[in-house]
Amino acid sequence: MNGEIMCEEIDTTIQSLGDPTIDSPLLATTRFVEESERVLIDSSLNAVNACLRDRKEIPSFECAGPRKKIFFDPSKTKCGVVTCGGLCPGINDVIRGIVHELYFIYRVENIYGIPYGLQGFIPRYRHPFIDLTPSFVENIHELGGTVLGSSRGSQDIGEIVDAIERVNLNIVFFIGGDGTLKAASAVAREMLARGYTGSVIAIPKTIDNDISFVSQTFGFDTAVEESRKVIQCAHVESRGAPCGIGLVKLMGRDSGFIAANAALACRDANFVLVPEEDFDLEGEKGFLATLERRLKARGHAVVVVAEGAGQKFFGDLQQQTDPSGNVKKGDIGLFLKERIEEYFAARQLQVNLKYIDPSYVIRSIVANASDSIFCGFLAQMAVHAGMSGKTDMLIGLWNNVYVHIPIELSVRERKKIDINGPLWMSVKESTGQPTMKNE
Repeated sequence: MNGEIMCEEIDTTIQSLGDPTIDSPLLATTRFVEESERVLIDSSLNAVNACLRDRKEIPSFECAGPRKKIFFDPSKTKCGVVTCGGLCPGINDVIRGIVHELYFIYRVENIYGIPYGLQGFIPRYRHPFIDLTPSFVENIHELGGTVLGSSRGSQDIGEIVDAIERVNLNIVFFIGGDGTLKAASAVAREMLARGYTGSVIAIPKTIDNDISFVSQTFGFDTAVEESRKVIQCAHVESRGAPCGIGLVKLMGRDSGFIAANAALACRDANFVLVPEEDFDLEGEKGFLATLERRLKARGHAVVVVAEGAGQKFFGDLQQQTDPSGNVKKGDIGLFLKERIEEYFAARQLQVNLKYIDPSYVIRSIVANASDSIFCGFLAQMAVHAGMSGKTDMLIGLWNNVYVHIPIELSVRERKKIDINGPLWMSVKESTGQPTMKNE
């Protein structure tokens, strides 16, 4: 992204419900954030010079944090928390952090959990709200998953807002991925269109770390740590048998950040296949022939593949979508397992292949220390934003600072690995894999 494009196309304006006029109940020692405090989106000299040259404003994000004046009266405020989509380490840490910040810092006592994702708003599902008290959330950070439950699939935005109005929720915290963020933005816009004074604050949850303008999402660090262990086990398996192959499939529907970072964390992988870089199976330069050369030279190989890699091999499946509107992915792990076995059997070469798919195990575990701390900060910043009357925004970490990001900007496109950037170049150097294309 060059400076000229950023100067022209980036709108970072955060929607506000009105002027905050209530004194914050936070301690006098709190360092309050001023509305004028900003973080440059691109602080590189080229980007800054491009904006200055064209006399355009340098794009920046509003800093997150507590404000001196807040919009909602804590004694009369009702809040809701909803978790949507797949599981991810750290969800319960975020829920706990939100409740603690609201209850102990802002003295908000009416906090409700909306069960089973967006279904919890819809009357026909008959899911009762959950009272989120400090005692209820006391130990939930020691559990994987989400104590509120989750679901996939869209629900009618009008019905969701009807439910919010019916119980008079002032702030709703949405914890979810790309689809959830889009739903949260639609809810915020519908509330504004109706003239309902309510705040929608999102905390991005995607283990794949693929949200644009967000440096890192919670759960990613835990996923990389656990994936490294799996790759190490696959390496042990591959070395324990003649012509051994350890094949590991990791999360990464559209972006291969987990596969790339986990491979770098242990450097036992010989091939890393991600959605961002195309590869061929057949041919002299294709993956199968390259794998054969590796086995003949070293006697073993470890292959790490992100779940969204190689989708061109599944043809019409790419036109189908799941209940959440995501394009269905073919199972590249099982596909590669079968093709590898067929390839070597046809050449009468015996291989010992061990296939490992730890995805559901990794996404269900408890967050590690780093992610748990991160979740606490995200929760605190989300509450500060909601109480100050912000809406239609998410909390993200950018240039090592917590900031407010318009949801519409973050969901414009997926964040992906730059195959010409340092991360992917480091992966290629570590594995030694060539570009596996015959063209």
